[in-house]
Amino acid sequence: MNPWLPTSPCTPLTCAGHDGRTRGRTAAVVLLLAGCAFTLAGVLGAPFVLLLGAVRRERLIRLWAYGVVRAFGVRVRVVGPPGAGAPGTLVVANHISWLDIPLVAAVFPGRMLAKSEIRNWPLLGRLAAVGGTLFVERERFRALPTTVRGIAAALRDGSRVVAFPEGTTWCGRGGGRFGPAVFQAAIDANSTIQPVRITYRAAPAEHTAPAGAAAFVGDDPLIASLWRVVTAAGLTAEIRVLPQIPAGDCPDRRALARLAQTAVANDSANRSPESVHH
Repeated sequence: MNPWLPTSPCTPLTCAGHDGRTRGRTAAVVLLLAGCAFTLAGVLGAPFVLLLGAVRRERLIRLWAYGVVRAFGVRVRVVGPPGAGAPGTLVVANHISWLDIPLVAAVFPGRMLAKSEIRNWPLLGRLAAVGGTLFVERERFRALPTTVRGIAAALRDGSRVVAFPEGTTWCGRGGGRFGPAVFQAAIDANSTIQPVRITYRAAPAEHTAPAGAAAFVGDDPLIASLWRVVTAAGLTAEIRVLPQIPAGDCPDRRALARLAQTAVANDSANRSPESVHH
């Protein structure tokens, strides 16, 4: 393991437990198959979706991504102002699970920034590549300037770019530092930052602790995480849209990263009654 890469203290044993309601084996298998089928449909249909106009393409991606999360048995709750995250915006979020990717895409379809290892994931890797994911070789720091230039070029071209600046997953009880590199791309492109906060909750609705079943942390195998999600009944994924931050509001990338990180981290303590839809 490279000591310079972001790390998290979260592990499957200590952070990914579930103490709420559970589903029976048969129901869980049905959801697992449904979720994989939805994902496979995205892989097979992606080349055709790319041929559509921008408006129809974005609408279909939103519907498909929402369907993936729901197919795995997870409810979706979106909180925030409508019309946020325009094209050319850098969307940044905290990182908890593989579910974060379709969850964000259900609200802000765009080009994901992801580690290069995801290329080799079954189904999701192929889908990510076809969907225009910007892959980062985290072990090669010399490639970072090229990556930043590529992100800035995508933003200038009007693409919405989605990034998880913590660089690794946390269980939701805490969070990591936002790396500044992606924010340099936003400065270079004179873009706007759209912070969002992701939270997973277990039933009942008044349950306030993050749902550990959704956490995909440490050396957790993907299949183990998938099974944990489909067996945990009553999971809700919430994505909360926070106020935008113009890149020009900060003197440098580190200050911009800290501002976005603070906005996401402090949101849980500063909830306001905004629009909610499912």
